[in-house]
Amino acid sequence: MGRLVLVATPIGNLGDLSPRAVDALSNADVIVCEDTRHSGRLLKHAGIAHKTLLVANDHTEASCSVRVVELLDGGATVAVITDAGTPGISDPGERLVAAAVAAGHDVSVIPGPVAAIAALVVSGLATERFVMEGFLPRSGRERRDRLIDVARETRTVILYEAPHRLARTLNDLAEACGADRRVVIGRELTKLHEEVWRGTLGDACERAAGRDPLGEHVVMLAGAPPPEPPSDALVNDAVGSALAAGASPRDAAAAVAAALGVPRRQAYDIAIAHPDRPARRTRRESVPPIDGSR
Repeated sequence: MGRLVLVATPIGNLGDLSPRAVDALSNADVIVCEDTRHSGRLLKHAGIAHKTLLVANDHTEASCSVRVVELLDGGATVAVITDAGTPGISDPGERLVAAAVAAGHDVSVIPGPVAAIAALVVSGLATERFVMEGFLPRSGRERRDRLIDVARETRTVILYEAPHRLARTLNDLAEACGADRRVVIGRELTKLHEEVWRGTLGDACERAAGRDPLGEHVVMLAGAPPPEPPSDALVNDAVGSALAAGASPRDAAAAVAAALGVPRRQAYDIAIAHPDRPARRTRRESVPPIDGSR
């Protein structure tokens, strides 16, 4: 059986290419890459020559997956690299892995650089919980919906952005999240002109206006603050509305707890003390009258 090997490559500094990565690329029968010219320079730096290269980019990954499975079926070892970083993270690789797994082949990884993680750990933002969003959709409703999701996210959010779209994306984020949301922008990470900028979205928009930044950017947003718990008055009004609609205290408490995210016990205590709670029937009232003729 063949084997698919995902090989992480440097995100800028060629010194980050690991010895294991060099061995994996040297021993591969075929190397799948994003751009033959870019990968050719990397292979030359590593002293690797005379390798068969297949191209898998946004347009060709699906068709390349078919060819890769054929090679794996024939017992080949296929290495996968991208222009920078770990394959499959906002780069080709996901569909290649899915196809190999579906065909029953082994998939392994030579770990290494990932721009998102490199930027996150130096950001100064929360790292315990984070979400990787990659590139935002370019336009339309899909972009608007994603921006809403990003604005509500309570974990640190990591985004990638191209230099010519950075200003627009920062403006959209400021509009969705508020100008005071903390943001960290990493640029040219691991390279000679590495830069990590920290501030607010409002400041970032002013800084990006009229500039022509170079290099890929990693944008990291502080998570949204957790929503304020509903006030007692709001819970009381919601319980009252449910009771007025005919719900029992138990059902009213369950409905309000689910809708407002408050403990059911809190809603139930309010329900049984609420002036709109229906009066409980006495035991005598609940027994049907006896027919005196019997």
